[in-house]
Amino acid sequence: QVQLVESGGGLVQAGGSLRLSCAASGSIFGINAMGWYRQAPGKQRELVAHIFSLGRTVYSDSVKGRFTLSRDNAKNTVYLQMNSLKPEDTAVYYCNAAVTLRLGARASDYWGQGTQVTVSS
Repeated sequence: QVQLVESGGGLVQAGGSLRLSCAASGSIFGINAMGWYRQAPGKQRELVAHIFSLGRTVYSDSVKGRFTLSRDNAKNTVYLQMNSLKPEDTAVYYCNAAVTLRLGARASDYWGQGTQVTVSS
């Protein structure tokens, strides 16, 4: 019913930048929140950044000041601009969206397939 398509991952040297995109499509009535999580090998999935329907954005402490999350509501798309990348940012990045399928329905969580970000030292 809802698909999240991610793009923009890759390999970059420390100090470099990457931009991730995530576009939501399908039978969407509304998106309450949308953003990114990441999971490094041997570690739990963790929040990177999330933006809510009224524009409030939250970031993990580890990325504050380096990453910027923005949203294009007309396109149901979020963008994660990642600057000053560090080797510890290496992980699979997953897009997440809390989506309502019809008026009055509760939001359900959807996930993208993940995109690899590798930062070399």
